[in-house]
Amino acid sequence: MTGGFTRRRSGRQGWGERPGAPAEGSGRASRPRATPCPRGARSRGAAALGGPIPEARDAASGGRPRAADALARPPLGGRRALRLRAALARPRALRCRGGCSRGLVPPRPDPGRTGRAMRGKLLPLAGLYLVQGLPYGLQSGLLPVLLRARGLSLTRVALAKVLYLPWLLKLAWAPLVDTRGSLRAWLTLSTAALGLVCALLAALPPAAGPAGLPATVAGLLLLLNLGAAVQDVALDTLAVQLLEPAELGPGNTVQVVAYKLGAVLAGGGLLALVPALSWALLFVLLAATYWLAAALVWAAPALRQLPVHQPQPSEAPLRTLHLLQDLLAMPGTLWTAGFVLTYKLGEQGASSLFPLFLLDHGISTPELGLWNGVGAVLCSIVGSSLGGALLSRHWQPLPLLRSVLRFRLGGLACQTALLFHLDGPGLRLGPSAALRGAALLSLCLQHLLGGLVTTTTFTLMMRCSQLTPSALQATHYSLLATLELLGKLFLGTLAGALADSLGLHLCFSLFLVLSGLPILYLSLAPSTLA
Repeated sequence: MTGGFTRRRSGRQGWGERPGAPAEGSGRASRPRATPCPRGARSRGAAALGGPIPEARDAASGGRPRAADALARPPLGGRRALRLRAALARPRALRCRGGCSRGLVPPRPDPGRTGRAMRGKLLPLAGLYLVQGLPYGLQSGLLPVLLRARGLSLTRVALAKVLYLPWLLKLAWAPLVDTRGSLRAWLTLSTAALGLVCALLAALPPAAGPAGLPATVAGLLLLLNLGAAVQDVALDTLAVQLLEPAELGPGNTVQVVAYKLGAVLAGGGLLALVPALSWALLFVLLAATYWLAAALVWAAPALRQLPVHQPQPSEAPLRTLHLLQDLLAMPGTLWTAGFVLTYKLGEQGASSLFPLFLLDHGISTPELGLWNGVGAVLCSIVGSSLGGALLSRHWQPLPLLRSVLRFRLGGLACQTALLFHLDGPGLRLGPSAALRGAALLSLCLQHLLGGLVTTTTFTLMMRCSQLTPSALQATHYSLLATLELLGKLFLGTLAGALADSLGLHLCFSLFLVLSGLPILYLSLAPSTLA
């Protein structure tokens, strides 16, 4: 019926139709209907204004209001009607905030709240990684000097590196961390146990003389490494579970930088205080530091929310005797394992031999200690911080690794060319030579790029572990971390023998080739890690 009301089947008048509108099939162009707001707020607004909605345009008129609409619309009066008409002119997503689920604009995240939440996660991680670096700095920098000063032979001092063995056996207890108790309990107990071992070491100083390290002290140092390795498994699992994907870059920067700072404090920092500190006072100080860290771990708000692991029936097939096969079957694990095993081979070989090469060509021991010790660590920390900053600016790990590995290859090529030039008969680095500055700059540049590569690689490792079931994440990351450590120790240990048998020129050429292989290997990366 022309000129009448057009009703829906439910018997209600549509909000997009008005009195006098043509019925469907009347031969006139019909107006497209818009979907009504679920709460009817728009219907009430249109009825109050007595006119059609702005979207209800005649299709044939190109979106302009029809003349009949203008005549049928009563004059507006009052500010309330003006505000209603302005509200109806907004896009649907902005109008329906009060309850319309279609087109709802999600609230923007509060940057301040997001920053506070991330700091609440990163501060406990920073403190724990700092105290985790203390045993490494203690045994690599401080303990050899103390043992040598007490009269132990160089061979006995070198054999103390066997005490690092628990770090290579982390897979033996990583499943226990996965399936027993909470991460908060593991971290608190392992940190408190480190303090207890340090207290026992304070009561048992090694006797002077060349007989070697006492068996009791050696056993306690082995327990110190065991406690640090257990803490490392729990702490890495905490980082994997606690950090969001967007927080992996800053989280891994905190991990690398804090660990290196802890190693520097326990190595160089305490070494400077050795004349004023006895063996007993030194380890009492370390024990107090560990116990304070354990108390902070137990009280940290971010760690209180961690659940106690409850094994699920779906996790039973993963707890088999073929645990290694289960781990390697996880998405991207085989490729990541191959990468972390090989990405540091060339860099470790060069960084082991180049400082000794500079020492043989005129660089003094104190100057080399300054540049290869303090300068190298600072450059490595700067590189790690730069890597975290780039990752937090939405760089993906794989493209960033590809770029950084190319820079590292170029830096190593320059260092190799410099070594070829300096490795001539009678050529030494003078106190004011430009080659001297170039050699020291090359040394620091490689450590800066090495820190950047390490942070990006650890981010990639965490991303791979986050793809595994939660019951396997501690064991999975421990596997990758163990392979990464093996890759660094392998060529670093064999570098001297390779130099003696092959010569420096051929040896550094081999290091250059090994540094280029990871760039080619990146092209085989699975899409799950992209």
